[in-house]
Amino acid sequence: MTTPEASLSLVAHAMTHADRIAVAAPEGTFRYRDLLGASAAIAARLLAGAEDLCEARVAFLTPLGLTYVAIQWGIWRAGGVAVPLAVSHPPAELGYSVEDSGASVVVAHPGMADRLRPIAEGHGLRFLLITDLLVDGAREAGLPALTPDRRAMIIYTSGTTSRPKGVVSTHGNIQAQVTTLVDAWGWQPTDHILLVLPLHHVHGIINVLTCALWSGARVTVHPEFDAGAVWEAIAGGELTLFMAVPTIYSRLIAAWEAAPPERQTALSVGCRTLRLMVSGSAALPVRVLERWQEISGHVLLECYGMTEIGMALSNPLHGRRRPRVRGRPAPRHGGPLGG
Repeated sequence: MTTPEASLSLVAHAMTHADRIAVAAPEGTFRYRDLLGASAAIAARLLAGAEDLCEARVAFLTPLGLTYVAIQWGIWRAGGVAVPLAVSHPPAELGYSVEDSGASVVVAHPGMADRLRPIAEGHGLRFLLITDLLVDGAREAGLPALTPDRRAMIIYTSGTTSRPKGVVSTHGNIQAQVTTLVDAWGWQPTDHILLVLPLHHVHGIINVLTCALWSGARVTVHPEFDAGAVWEAIAGGELTLFMAVPTIYSRLIAAWEAAPPERQTALSVGCRTLRLMVSGSAALPVRVLERWQEISGHVLLECYGMTEIGMALSNPLHGRRRPRVRGRPAPRHGGPLGG
């Protein structure tokens, strides 16, 4: 189906960048056309002949990489609500998210099936492997069109005060966040970002992954954080953005300080090729900000947000950034995301 709303979607943006590289991950390098094809196939299999999932919740567990993006987009394109599960969570927490979200479908990567199958079977839910969904022959023409008020995703809070709470975002909510950050941080199709953040919180899902793919940029995925591997990627000179939490910057500082002098110089030179480095999700200690500036030449851009509202404040892309100051709110945009 084609509607005026679909012409503004994340999928429509991807179509304009079909030949560009979207995701580079351990399983391979994939262009936007690969992502579009895989997500359409997944959507068709999820629908199983129905016209629309009508906001059915689909919980999924998969490592960072193309499969994560394909299943997330596939759920959206089928009209479902994506419930990303944390690969780091034990079975009890996974079960809580599946049950609390009201998921009717559970999808797992084959390597993680044993963690979710008992949960799905115990609640009488439809259980699928990602390999069951990635079947050629699906046609995008049979997928539903989405409007901004349709619910799109449930992300769980960290649970600092009580049990984690599921926060519902609509397609309009997500697009407002993404378009705001794309403008505020100057995203371009030529950008290349390294993704090391988990994909069950706003920082990784929205700030990094969705902003990059909305912009036609390239995302290189490291499924697990390794300071040496991150430094190697930075030193390679191909990245333009990096976003992380303060603890990651602390570990990168420690790795830099442990390196021999000539290696330190090479790593610091590599940082100069990046146009922006961001710290979020927690307060950035001043000593970390100052030490990182000494090492990299970058004054980290700090931002502040919540699962419930997305990103709220950001330091300026251009201009002075002051320690302990998270910046100002940016004007919100709106419109449909999926389609």
